[in-house]
Amino acid sequence: MILVAHSFCLRRDRKQFERSKPYAPLATLLAAAILRERGHPIALFDATFEPCTDGFRSRLDALDPKIVLLIEDNFNYLTKMCTEDRRADALHMIAAARNAGARVAVNGPDASDNPRLYLEAGAHAVMTGEGELGATAIVDAFQSGAPLEVVPGLILLRAGELRYTPPRRQEQALEGLPFPAWDLVDVSAYRETWTRAHGRFSWNMAASRGCPYSCNWCAKPTFGRRYTQRSASSIAEEMARLKREVAPGHIWFADDIFGMTEDWIADLAEEVLRRDARIPFMMQSRANLITAPAAAALAAAGAEEVWLGVESGSQRILDAMDKGTRVESVRDATRLLRRHGIRSGWFLQLGYPPEDWEDILLTRDLLRDERPDEIGVSVSYPLPGTVFHDRVVAELGARRNWRDTDELAMLFQGTFDTAFYRLVRDALHADVDTGMVDELRWHDLARRAAAHRSSSPVGMELRA
Repeated sequence: MILVAHSFCLRRDRKQFERSKPYAPLATLLAAAILRERGHPIALFDATFEPCTDGFRSRLDALDPKIVLLIEDNFNYLTKMCTEDRRADALHMIAAARNAGARVAVNGPDASDNPRLYLEAGAHAVMTGEGELGATAIVDAFQSGAPLEVVPGLILLRAGELRYTPPRRQEQALEGLPFPAWDLVDVSAYRETWTRAHGRFSWNMAASRGCPYSCNWCAKPTFGRRYTQRSASSIAEEMARLKREVAPGHIWFADDIFGMTEDWIADLAEEVLRRDARIPFMMQSRANLITAPAAAALAAAGAEEVWLGVESGSQRILDAMDKGTRVESVRDATRLLRRHGIRSGWFLQLGYPPEDWEDILLTRDLLRDERPDEIGVSVSYPLPGTVFHDRVVAELGARRNWRDTDELAMLFQGTFDTAFYRLVRDALHADVDTGMVDELRWHDLARRAAAHRSSSPVGMELRA
């Protein structure tokens, strides 16, 4: 028996628990489907609604698996962040599986960035890149007794030293992969959680892997800089199957960028309508990719909400990030989406050097001008392997991860401190969520900013 698992326990992250928007672990289910297609007996530990480590130990006792694969959902942005609590749970699960006598391999961004932690916890190997695509090779090695050194894409611990096997070939033929093993999860638990909190049930899919853009704060530990896209017909067929077998009322496309070209989106709309597979969906894109034909095709395909990586209303901050977009393109994209009846969401990022008070005000003013329907606000998060991380690594202390996804902690020396950025976050949300301009709140922030920066030789304008 092979037990495939992941470590995200919803109750261990207060913000995500209160949001009540859980998604099944897509990469984990893909790994299970691929192994099952190869004839392996598979069981799943879906940690989402479990008491995590205790639930995992119970599953180990009940199944006595010979192989345990801890494959995190690399399609979910929460995995890339890897909070401290999630890491602790993953390490406990590895130790429990090893103590139960199983052969253990682990895959995920944090394991690739910090392999020694996971190997010393008991993992026999860290699988780099797309773990679901490497699962078959390591299972074959475990079962045959072949040395792991011959398996590509692994990190091993040998005599106290890390050893890297040759890289695994990147998979380009995504059409040959099976659909995720939806039947292994408790769909009713997801449905009940979603409908109780939001009145409808959302499910997740992925139409592509990777992102070809080079924002210098964005880590690409799994897919790299490549962009590989499934055919529009394959996506439409999966939607049709989901409609019959899972019956969600909504789809979240977890792609970094959904629909790179106008033609592909137009093809998707045609294929979806031909199969009667239309399900309202939400996806992520970039402002420069939202053209008039793209917006029209997205609306025809069923898009009801598009999230844009806006980051800042200050062009100098976008340039510092190597974002490759213009502030004006954000305005154009938001207006095009609204014209086609599609809601817009903006991801915003505070604290990226050299952001100052005037840059924050430019972001606020852009929000007030364009009125996106929703925003998500974070502070810059130094992820290993990025240019941004290399720039601020000397300022990082012992803590390099948040405890949970609501912490919004500055992990490096920014212009302002954590408490100040939390107040800015709340003020931005108040402007968007209420549609009201709270000038008193912003005047207070201006005073706080000036007091914080009073030692600057340049000084600061108190515009609010």
